[in-house]
Amino acid sequence: MRIRVSSTADESSRLAAAHAVAVLTRTLDEHGRARLVAATGSTQIQFLELLTAAPGLDWTRVELFHLDEYIGLAADHPGSFRRFLRDRLVQPTGIVDSFLIDGEAEPAATIAALTDALRRRPVDLLLSGIGENAHLAFNEPPADLTTDAAFTVVTLDETSRRQQVGEAWFAAVEDVPTHAITMTVPEILKAREIVCLAHGARKARAVGACFGGAPSADAPASALAAHPRATVFLDRDAASLLPEGAPR
Repeated sequence: MRIRVSSTADESSRLAAAHAVAVLTRTLDEHGRARLVAATGSTQIQFLELLTAAPGLDWTRVELFHLDEYIGLAADHPGSFRRFLRDRLVQPTGIVDSFLIDGEAEPAATIAALTDALRRRPVDLLLSGIGENAHLAFNEPPADLTTDAAFTVVTLDETSRRQQVGEAWFAAVEDVPTHAITMTVPEILKAREIVCLAHGARKARAVGACFGGAPSADAPASALAAHPRATVFLDRDAASLLPEGAPR
């Protein structure tokens, strides 16, 4: 894993987008197709704007998955991750092959279908963020770091639900669903390359907890430290509590 610290969130997003474009371009040139797992949330918005605006990428040859989705939330709700990705990634690019998580369907059947589709061949690039409680996707602390499952149903931590309100996806904590389907930590680490973004002072404590020592179930995003081709893009505020020994 590498950590890249930028002065501003804008600069960090630009560097992350350029890196992601390079990975996708190389993959399309070498293999003809690429598999992308996308992330959602406020930190991803500018990054996705830059990614989708990049010239020369043939998005019709990109297969899209994503990390997580709320159970029981309508696809047209402003907080729905399906809506987020349709508005900010699928529609701007014309992606044809998208495997979006249906949070309104029966979870076991949804997970079985997603697992079958996902494991047909490797993921070339996975995008992620870091939660305020150090969650990775919706793997809440303490996370299962050894499961064989590709996706699982989780109960959302109170901190995660409040974060969604703080980012204005929901009006009140009571409106945030209590359960979600998420890609598991071991499945995330199978991706060939990972681009992770974390911006702002509210992420500093989680970032500091993740990258100062060995991976821990209590800081699920710390698992990224074990990935040889993961790059974490931080702005100065998010990096403010990084220990001196953190990888650079």
